[in-house]
Amino acid sequence: MATDIETLFEDLKAEGDELDGLVSGLSGAEWTRQTPAPRWTIAHQIAHLVWTDERTVLAVTDRAAFRDEVGRVLADIGGRVDKGADEGAALPVADLLARWRSGRAAVLDALRGVDPATKIEWFGPPMSPASVATARLMETWAHGLDIAETLGMQPPVTPRLWHIAWIGARTRDHAFTVNHLTPPSEPFRVELIGPCGMTWSWGPADAACRVSGPVLDFCLLVTQRRHRADTALVAVGAEADQWLDIAQAFAGPPGAGREPGQFG
Repeated sequence: MATDIETLFEDLKAEGDELDGLVSGLSGAEWTRQTPAPRWTIAHQIAHLVWTDERTVLAVTDRAAFRDEVGRVLADIGGRVDKGADEGAALPVADLLARWRSGRAAVLDALRGVDPATKIEWFGPPMSPASVATARLMETWAHGLDIAETLGMQPPVTPRLWHIAWIGARTRDHAFTVNHLTPPSEPFRVELIGPCGMTWSWGPADAACRVSGPVLDFCLLVTQRRHRADTALVAVGAEADQWLDIAQAFAGPPGAGREPGQFG
């Protein structure tokens, strides 16, 4: 289900619009509700998306300024991320929403102006514009999931999950590296059941190590919104089994993940 870059950009916009529709009608009290992320309210979740969108635009439009920002953030990544979320969450809701909406539009405008072959620097490995858009879609979905579950809603299974599953499979080696482990030398086969029973797959069909199961479960795992024990994912091979314990589709140090049974 490979997609062209403009379709990917449209899917990124749709993911943001869907989350916007969820939060735009919330009351002021609902914006202060605690989400599964420690200390983070619904306002913090949106503020974090604002913070990351703004740095995405900086990475695309001003490489030197972004390099300076990388040095500051990586010196205290947890503190910087939390500070950004705290500052955004302290804004009036109308101002936070307006800033998020303008930031989402700015990301798309910036990426559309870049040669698709360009490598854009980031807090992890450099990425193409398509990979940057996929990462923004993944993070929008993951933080939107935290909000939806806080409000007692179930995550929808949409074709946009293909992008998240793709980046989850593609970041296999990153997950091993950030955990100070040697990445496997051979590719894995990932076979997932998507919407309407369609099958999405990556890697050689005859690979010795394999992961299979529902695409939603895989996306929940690689965004560390579920413990693997709470998924229906199946691993064949010791290295594939190890991967499911450490998988993460996002840049930065290893995440703490969720405890078994902790859905939200």
